[in-house]
Amino acid sequence: MGERCGAVLRVLVLQAAWALAGGQVRYSVPEEAKAGTVVGRLAQDLGLEAGEAEARRLRLVAQGRRASVEVSGASGALLVSSRLDREELCGKSAPCALRLEVLLERPLRVFHVQLEVTDINDNAPVFPAARKNLSIAESSVPGSRFPLEGASDADVGENAQLSYTLSPSEHFSLDLHRSEEYRESLFLVLTKSLDRETIPVHRLVLTASDGGRPSLSGTMELLISVLDANDNAPQFNQSVYKMQVPENAGLGTLVARVNATDPDLGSNGEVTFSVSNTFPENGIKIFLLNARTGDIHLAGTVDYEEIRSYEIQIEATDKGTPPLSGHCKVVLEVLDVNDNAPEVWVTSLSVPVSEDASVGTVVALLSVSDRDSGANGRVRCWVWPASPFGLEATFAGSYSLVLREALDRERVSEYEVEVRAEDGGAPALRASRGLRVPVSDVNDNAPAFSQAVYTVLARENNAAGAELARLWARDPDEAGNGRVSYSVWEGGVGGGAAAPSWSSGAVGGGWRAASSYVSVDAESGRLWALQPLDYEELQVLQFEVRAVDAGEPPLCGNATVQLFVLDENDNAPALLLPPAGSAAEAGAVAAEASSGPGSGSGSGSGSGTLWAWAAWGAPAGQVVAKIRAVDADSGYNAWLRYELWEPRGKGPFRVGLYSGEVSTARPLDEADGPRQRLLIVVRDHGEPARSATATLSVSLLEAAEAALAAGPGSSLSSSSSSSSWSASGSRSASGVELGAGAASAATNVWLVVAICAVSSLFLLALVLYGASRWAPRAAVLSGPGPTTLVCASEVGSWSYSQRHSRSLCVADGAAKSDLMVFSPNFPPPPPGAAAKDAQPEPSALLDTVSAASLLVSRSLLPRLFTSLLIFSRPVGSSSM
Repeated sequence: MGERCGAVLRVLVLQAAWALAGGQVRYSVPEEAKAGTVVGRLAQDLGLEAGEAEARRLRLVAQGRRASVEVSGASGALLVSSRLDREELCGKSAPCALRLEVLLERPLRVFHVQLEVTDINDNAPVFPAARKNLSIAESSVPGSRFPLEGASDADVGENAQLSYTLSPSEHFSLDLHRSEEYRESLFLVLTKSLDRETIPVHRLVLTASDGGRPSLSGTMELLISVLDANDNAPQFNQSVYKMQVPENAGLGTLVARVNATDPDLGSNGEVTFSVSNTFPENGIKIFLLNARTGDIHLAGTVDYEEIRSYEIQIEATDKGTPPLSGHCKVVLEVLDVNDNAPEVWVTSLSVPVSEDASVGTVVALLSVSDRDSGANGRVRCWVWPASPFGLEATFAGSYSLVLREALDRERVSEYEVEVRAEDGGAPALRASRGLRVPVSDVNDNAPAFSQAVYTVLARENNAAGAELARLWARDPDEAGNGRVSYSVWEGGVGGGAAAPSWSSGAVGGGWRAASSYVSVDAESGRLWALQPLDYEELQVLQFEVRAVDAGEPPLCGNATVQLFVLDENDNAPALLLPPAGSAAEAGAVAAEASSGPGSGSGSGSGSGTLWAWAAWGAPAGQVVAKIRAVDADSGYNAWLRYELWEPRGKGPFRVGLYSGEVSTARPLDEADGPRQRLLIVVRDHGEPARSATATLSVSLLEAAEAALAAGPGSSLSSSSSSSSWSASGSRSASGVELGAGAASAATNVWLVVAICAVSSLFLLALVLYGASRWAPRAAVLSGPGPTTLVCASEVGSWSYSQRHSRSLCVADGAAKSDLMVFSPNFPPPPPGAAAKDAQPEPSALLDTVSAASLLVSRSLLPRLFTSLLIFSRPVGSSSM
């Protein structure tokens, strides 16, 4: 036992040198090595640093059969983990090589290790039976040979080389025939004639010894009975029969037929066949021998992958007394057929695969094998579908599933890959293994809005918090990479520098952020109004909404939102007042009163009485006064019309429907009285309509008195409501004084005529001076130009026939380019209306322009429209 342990240690110390060729490491270890025996320094042989084996999880991949070895996680050494029995692992195959696969992670690599288990002489020769009975006729001649079943040794090589010895005998000896092609044949040879009467039974001991060191042996007792009489044994026509049988042969197939003859006569020549021995032993159950004919039939199934050949010892025995026998050997070779499909195993799978993985990334390791041999065992592998993955052969029967094309999770989020294998048999057999390869997401897609520009229409005076629109951006990524949040890109409107958002119609010079008007819900993309919108303050608001995903790094997309505010009729007409101290117009004085925005009923009231003068005998159509008003709304809501509310019927005066001019409807006479009180209503075309009222008091005077009242020193207008009331009081006192002055004029007519003449000349000079002074700078038209303002109106029946951009000049400032005039298509005049009302002059159009389009300061309106009133009407068009 000590010598045996010493041999094991010597083998361990002097183990076969390993070679690293083509990525394969070879070791050898004797069988029966103790658990914990170091087979080899695997980590060191693979070129790993100290501690790297444990960090990268160096380990063995389990194969079909138990390897009885393991890798030490700490040292990286290959150790014996359990009993190694070469005979159990490999049987009679030599050499006994175990193929191991070693995996190394980060990065994933596979190594092949070949472990050769060397044989030791641990099995003694064994005979099939402890006793063998032989019957030999005494008539047998010296030299007769009797086959003996040899012993078997589970070891291989020299440890299985047997030698036989026979206990001393003068009648028998042994003859051993060795052959490279067949098993050895052992015969008992008769060296001296037998004499049954002398020795009827011979007892011999047959010893078999192997070639191991130390040698082991086994024995079998031979009990030889000497028979009398029949001296001719049956003879086979062949000593060895070689036959072939396919492994898919059916039951009952005739495998072989043996033939033996016996020259004796009678019962001594009648031969029967029997099976004396088979190798392997289970062959006796697989083959059936017909004792009379010598036919051998298949009684079971044969498998080339398990046993490739069978040897059957057949004995032919006659019926003599004693019976004689002859022997032959039948060698049956099993032929391989393609009855085993390839087998595919997945030894390692690295999923999910990132969609930005580079081409060549290893996804899985596979092992493919086929138990058949030759062309039947040659396997061809491929991947279906052919993209984006492919197979690369690493070693014999080992493949890597690698990435051949770039991945896109948004196009395909998961792949069903099938690895197919086909052998070279006819017909070919196939096998497949399905793999599910999910693709993990990376943030490679920015949110994209469904529209680059969103156009949103919103009515003014909307409720704060009202939903204006819903924006939506799509991000095809998943989880956080596809979760989109919305925000208003901070910009503003007003008088500041250029910003990402702008508006039209903003009142005032301050810059206002777009976020002060609107807000967007970060999750749903709903656009909310933060405050009620006022068309007169803001008509168009343009800003950008940004959609940002939650990826790392975050990606974003933008969309432009154009918010158009639709006008509501929420402003009543406002009467305009001339500036204080302006000269009276010859022949007519426009006295105006202001009115505030309309009340809930849609009307406003004047704050004072307006005064004007007319001369008795004035012809029909003479302009007495002009009512001027504006509406802060736009479109139909700002289109004004003027109506004479009182007196009704056939009065001496009428009002231009769209011009606001108060003119005589017929010649004036004394029957009309000294004073006429007119109530004029200014109404817009909105729904519901809003209005304002003005009271005009017209004094009827003689022509001379009217001329005096229109003299250069008179001041008949005011710039505010309070001053208008004061002017009204002054006019009342002045009217009384004018009555006394008429009596003086009767006594001194020439004095009155002189005063009127001087006044007329002075007024004419003043008008001419004003025309020469103001005409070049008061030109209304500066040429047509493109208009960028969008006039939003829900009244679709009022269309614009002309659109002009005009510049308005005032005496105390630079030209204003923000006056916008729309020339409407007026409806046909009502029956009986004057031609002047049906076709308003250009100056009248300025009175009805929308305040939202005008955009001028209210402090300039009185002086601006007084100047227009003076210089837009020809001199002497009317007189009082």
